[in-house]
Amino acid sequence: MNKDDTVKLISAEGFEFVIDKKAAMVSQTIRNMLTSPGSFSETQLGQVTFPEISTTILEKICQYFYWSMQYASGKETEFHIEPELTLELMMAANYLHT
Repeated sequence: MNKDDTVKLISAEGFEFVIDKKAAMVSQTIRNMLTSPGSFSETQLGQVTFPEISTTILEKICQYFYWSMQYASGKETEFHIEPELTLELMMAANYLHT
């Protein structure tokens, strides 16, 4: 996979997730950060740091991005969310517009 085809998402604890750029584009916020010419340092660096999102939550978000890409065609399937992660995931999803 080419470096231009990936993006690095960094959690509050500094853990780095390198994921497919197409998967990251599921998030409107990340899409704006990565495609706005010259507006964000993320555009040049190909990485986004989330100081408010924990590693556990960011990992689940990355899983969701891939799940969303796979099942965007309308095939009915569920994305499992552990109950103890629900509140933090809702806050992160609100920020990321996913």
